[in-house]
Amino acid sequence: MHTRHFSQLPKPYLAYPKVIQGLIFKKAKGEKVLPQVEYVVDSFKIDHQHLKAYNEVCSFKNNSYIPAIYLAVLSQSLQMHMMTKEAFPFAVLGLVHIRNQIKQVRKVGVNELLTLSCRFGELQPHDKGMQFDFITTAKVGKEIVMQGTTTYLARQKSTAKVAAKTAESAVPAYEVQAEWDISENIGRRYALTSGDFNLIHLHALTAKAFGFKQAIAHGMWSKARALASMTLPESYEADVWFKLPIYLPSKVEFLTAQVAQDTDFLIRSSKNQKPHVVGSVKAL
Repeated sequence: MHTRHFSQLPKPYLAYPKVIQGLIFKKAKGEKVLPQVEYVVDSFKIDHQHLKAYNEVCSFKNNSYIPAIYLAVLSQSLQMHMMTKEAFPFAVLGLVHIRNQIKQVRKVGVNELLTLSCRFGELQPHDKGMQFDFITTAKVGKEIVMQGTTTYLARQKSTAKVAAKTAESAVPAYEVQAEWDISENIGRRYALTSGDFNLIHLHALTAKAFGFKQAIAHGMWSKARALASMTLPESYEADVWFKLPIYLPSKVEFLTAQVAQDTDFLIRSSKNQKPHVVGSVKAL
């Protein structure tokens, strides 16, 4: 495993020229292998104004603590550079974010000095191509305070078959907690804080170039919006699967189901009740 060290988070937009090059220069065919590399920002403090802007667009409170998902969002800058600076076997444009997991070991204060690292996880077959993980870790000193796993799907021809389910899991007893009117500009607002300027999120015209009828909301925004609407434990795991895209503008319902200290949640269309995001928060 090779480790690359940074004195500060690299700017995500610096990776975009190489992302665009991927539309022109196709990746070589053959066996797909992920780079054995880890990117580490050795020491940094949170930009309070940036965190405040992120909290506002996602509806988190400014309470002197850092949402764990915010650290996962910061790591996306490392992910972008890992996919463009290293011998990454897939085109970046076209990757589908299908799952995201975060684990908050304890609350992290806004003034704490952090180390943030990211590495590739496993590459696995998927019935629609190949899936792989990014593994993110945030530390204060030697103490791990947050861990995250981001799972992407690279679509391609595949002979893999998903094993049939032997039994259907029970559907949680969801109750509607709120209805959200999601504005047309939420993709642009979130992009300004996350650094994710993927064209499918910014405007209907640019989204249509990639096969979407309208712009779609960022998956990590929808997860953050859900977590911001809940009372989270001191330490927890939050796992989500991204289902159908949320077209912008849109009206959706936010539902939860409580089981002891754990909470299942769902974001679904107000129009037809089809699921956009399915997730759970488990107290540790």
